[in-house]
Amino acid sequence: MVDIASSLPDVWRMLTAAERDQLRNSARLVHFKKNELIYLEDENPKDLMILFKGKVKIFKSGVGGRSQIIRIIRPVQYFGYRAYFARESYVTAASAFESCTVCMVPMELIEQFLRNNGEMALFFIRMLSVDLGIADQRVVNLTQKHVRGRLAESLLFLKESYGLEEDGATINIYLAREDLANLSNMTTSNAIRTLSNFVNERIITIDGRKIKIIDEERLHKISRIG
Repeated sequence: MVDIASSLPDVWRMLTAAERDQLRNSARLVHFKKNELIYLEDENPKDLMILFKGKVKIFKSGVGGRSQIIRIIRPVQYFGYRAYFARESYVTAASAFESCTVCMVPMELIEQFLRNNGEMALFFIRMLSVDLGIADQRVVNLTQKHVRGRLAESLLFLKESYGLEEDGATINIYLAREDLANLSNMTTSNAIRTLSNFVNERIITIDGRKIKIIDEERLHKISRIG
């Protein structure tokens, strides 16, 4: 049985006893392996998804087989529900950066709750509004900044999203160069070249797929200048 009460305290406190029983009985846990698809573009949305463990990327296929990473999800964030509210198919896809556990709740049940619970409705409006603001900012960053600014912004974005390891400097994610390029709206070769420049400038160090930030102040400056 899914432990909804401790995993989703924000939603849990808004529900009546009867609604809590409905949620507990309807929720299910699904485990995904690294790189496994969670949902596909053009599929019909059926579930609210909450990431309990691991890391997930939301992406969209582009021209020439290239992908653009739109968002990255960390525990405990909600995703996969916008398309249902819009009454349309998914316009993005989602896959696991690493093995992860996702809680699935039928959207029909969520909609039923929202129609009767103003506080919960405001909670979802607030989440959608925050996501829209982040998306608007990333559109500007990915279209107006130069390659160095885009990569610096992506590294800071990853740090804010997933935090640092115990050394207080290494970003807590194993990330393929292709994924970093897709997050930064650039080719993989440009991402590799720019990372090497950052290493030579002693802004970061690289150990395999791990990236350690040496000079965060300079990284912020490069991101601001664009």
